[in-house]
Amino acid sequence: MIEGWKRPDYGHGSAGCQGDVSARIGAVSQADPFNAAAFFVDRHVAEERGPRPVFRVTGTSVSYAELAERVNRAGHVLAALGVEIEHRVVLVLYDTPTFAAAFWGALKLGAVAVPLNTQMSPEEYAFILNDSRARVAVVEDALLPKLAAVRDHCRWLRAVVGVGDLHERMTWASATLAAALTVREDMAYWGYTSGSTGHPKAAVHSHKDFLAAADLVGVGIFGLGPEDVVFSASKMYFAFGLGNSLYFPARVGAASVLVPERLTPERAFEVITAERPTAFFAVATLYARMLQVEDAERRYDVSSLRLCVSSGEALPPAVFDAWRARFGHELVDVVGSTEALHDFIANRPGAVRRGSSGQVIPGFEARLVDDAGRPVPPGTVGHLLIKGETLSPYYWNRLERTRATMLGEWLRTGDMFSQDADGYFYFAARSDDMLKVAGMWVSPAEIEALLVEHPAVLEAGVVGIAGEDGLVTPRAFVVLKAGHAPASAAEAEALVAELSGWVKQRTAGYKVPHTIELVADLPKTATGKIQRFRLRD
Repeated sequence: MIEGWKRPDYGHGSAGCQGDVSARIGAVSQADPFNAAAFFVDRHVAEERGPRPVFRVTGTSVSYAELAERVNRAGHVLAALGVEIEHRVVLVLYDTPTFAAAFWGALKLGAVAVPLNTQMSPEEYAFILNDSRARVAVVEDALLPKLAAVRDHCRWLRAVVGVGDLHERMTWASATLAAALTVREDMAYWGYTSGSTGHPKAAVHSHKDFLAAADLVGVGIFGLGPEDVVFSASKMYFAFGLGNSLYFPARVGAASVLVPERLTPERAFEVITAERPTAFFAVATLYARMLQVEDAERRYDVSSLRLCVSSGEALPPAVFDAWRARFGHELVDVVGSTEALHDFIANRPGAVRRGSSGQVIPGFEARLVDDAGRPVPPGTVGHLLIKGETLSPYYWNRLERTRATMLGEWLRTGDMFSQDADGYFYFAARSDDMLKVAGMWVSPAEIEALLVEHPAVLEAGVVGIAGEDGLVTPRAFVVLKAGHAPASAAEAEALVAELSGWVKQRTAGYKVPHTIELVADLPKTATGKIQRFRLRD
């Protein structure tokens, strides 16, 4: 622990994380000034934690004091470009300290940060730039040509600043900057959803949401403290990665490891070995692929880890078992969404229930309902509704989607779960992915998990396909592990028959895939979720 350090209260500077966090969140007046950048960055300097590292990047480190100065300089650059309170600032940036400087710099001005996936097409950037009416875009130099290709079609955009240009401007900018007098409910961040079924939409979040998520999840569930070092494979342009790498550690004066490039399984192991993080966050797909790295438990050192978190997609029990057997860690499966900013259901470290997504996080409420909105009994699949402090109140310029999703204080997540008598939730599918086979509901996630248990299978995706008679049957798409590719059509046919029998031995006959297709890869969103609509197509 830091000498003389005590955990600050909501915007006032001191209070422990014990007791009823939700009550403390609600206790702060709506009119109280609160600026997230001042709280998560400047507070550490004011409370004499400036020398502590906030980021580690390829063997070097950045301190909280250095970050605070960069945030101020970046804020001045944005202000000079005309950015004012409530203006949107698009960020197309890799995971580096520059992302943090631009993000917090925008919030310190009272503007709204809009981080975007660095792998989007020019047309996708144009859509969001126009939808958000962003005034300024801060962009990696290597990605500037993508923005240049569509800039003439972005009527609200006033300036596009490359990282090199930003850094040069920052050298001339002042190192001090007063935080805008924002309040808790002021807009601070727009998280655009992955858009797996259509154009992306922006979930609007306020300054106070970061603090609530950090306390309820980062501290309350993951137990992060000042000595932790966080490594998130999920990038900061995702809502999940933003919490993991940016504001969860900054809540408690901890540090995070930033890796600009996209991670391969081998690279993930190399970073863990070199940087010695204590907490690792990734999607289930990456854990599955890391398990395919030969002799990883002997080639790499993961002994620094105390926490391994899986999110973004259903965690197959087979992956959970293999990770624990090889590396000695349980995978803590959690569930969240961009609309909720981070997680709302989670297993507890040290008390994980295999195959479950966990229990509702204190500070949130959850209920499962049928199509008519009536509660379903334990063990029955229903639509998941969530209530909590961090929920987005609306989608920007999406009135009909807002009405369908934000039901007063409740959020309709679009996920279907069942719940056991102990309060543990079990993922079934997205609501539009559930299959009705022979008059009975079938969960694609259940069949996928059974297929992944087969020693030859790396990943599986299951969808419903209507036959000529109009009846729906399950169809599976399977990615094989290295070394298991069939050498001939006859071998492929035999393996498909073996996989069909494997599922049939473990579940009801109507759930067995009618056809199984061996594929090289599965189509996925940027967050790692299977795009089942593409499989159906």
